[in-house]
Amino acid sequence: MKQTSYQVRGGVTLQGSVDIPGAKNAASKEIVASLMADDVVYLSNVPRIGEIDLTIKLAEDVGARIRRRGTKLEIDPRTMTTSQVSTSFSRKNRIPILLLGPLLHRFGEAVIPALGGDAIGARPINFHLEALQKMGAEIIHDGETYIAKATRLHGQVIQLPYPSVGATENVMLAAVKAKGTTVICNAAVEPEVVDLAMLLQSMGAIIHQDVNRKWIIEGVESLHGATHRIIPDRLVAASFAVAAAITGGDVFVKDARQVDLLSFLNVFRRLGIKYEIQEDGIRFFGHTDLKPIAIETDVHPGFMTDWQQPLVVMLTQANGVSIVHETVYEDRFGYTDALKKMGAKIQLHHECLGSKPCRFVNRDYRHSAIIVGPTKLKAAHIVVPDIRAGFSYLLAALISNGTSILTGVDHLERGYEDLIGKMNSLGANIQVKTI
Repeated sequence: MKQTSYQVRGGVTLQGSVDIPGAKNAASKEIVASLMADDVVYLSNVPRIGEIDLTIKLAEDVGARIRRRGTKLEIDPRTMTTSQVSTSFSRKNRIPILLLGPLLHRFGEAVIPALGGDAIGARPINFHLEALQKMGAEIIHDGETYIAKATRLHGQVIQLPYPSVGATENVMLAAVKAKGTTVICNAAVEPEVVDLAMLLQSMGAIIHQDVNRKWIIEGVESLHGATHRIIPDRLVAASFAVAAAITGGDVFVKDARQVDLLSFLNVFRRLGIKYEIQEDGIRFFGHTDLKPIAIETDVHPGFMTDWQQPLVVMLTQANGVSIVHETVYEDRFGYTDALKKMGAKIQLHHECLGSKPCRFVNRDYRHSAIIVGPTKLKAAHIVVPDIRAGFSYLLAALISNGTSILTGVDHLERGYEDLIGKMNSLGANIQVKTI
């Protein structure tokens, strides 16, 4: 079977301007939310990536009619015919679990296949299932599928053990048409979650964010069509920011929003990297004298876990010892083996090398990293395991001596729109090969 690889020549300087697409982690959830409307929903600024292709197919699988014109989607849920998601979507990503609420509201039942996703650590769905069961759903798991039934969901006070983004979104989707009021406590408040709430409000939901990580949702009888523009992708914005800085470049990241990047920009400032906030984006400059830092990932508004991988590559070029404490996913440092193969000096530890409360304390997870820099990286043949690790490998290849070969790049194409075209337009030398 043929597969695509990237041949990346190192030693380049990135310069120019790059556009940021809509947020993947908002767009996919908002396609699902649109299935609850009684009329057509129009979404714009939808990224053209594999994850969205798969979500569209998922919506079409249950009967929705979708028209796509560039970055615009027209979603008509009135044609939905089935409460059962095909097993062909099993283990491809985690979006199907979010259909539980929409399908229960429309059909009184839902059949969802087993889940998949990036290999970055366990992401159990018990938070999701327990919340929906408390709201009145009967859920059976037979090993391959989740079978849910409910005459009507009822509002409840849901206390999440951890501010999980997926669980918050799942309860939110279930609550907007439930009978009564739902309060989600210890909830996620990421910009993508807020954007989902804004779409739901545009569709007729009564929903607002309260203090102390709390969402309050008053159930309504029906939701109507709406028009909504998806927020820019802060993960992609940060990725290109690091690419500019690490290659000594000068890149304007169009549509990057300061409000979404506050903690990220603070880390850049501590590293000694300069940036310029402009009306329609942020300009990032390269820097050759990076300062070492200690950083901990956290749920929003903290330093997000998906910014961690490109940051680690940058810290291999800092002058001294840096520490990264991962508190969100327990197995997110698996990608560092490839970086060490390229010459990076990274040590992983089970101990919590930070001050934040951590779910992984005294557990056998290597979730803290010590990075010693600066180190010269050398080219290598690398297999990409997931989206964010893949981008970190691309960054490492850009600053390495020689030409690196990346395989498993379908992960990157699932999360980054026209990545190679955009990189090469900035001065990268990346060739796409079929092997």
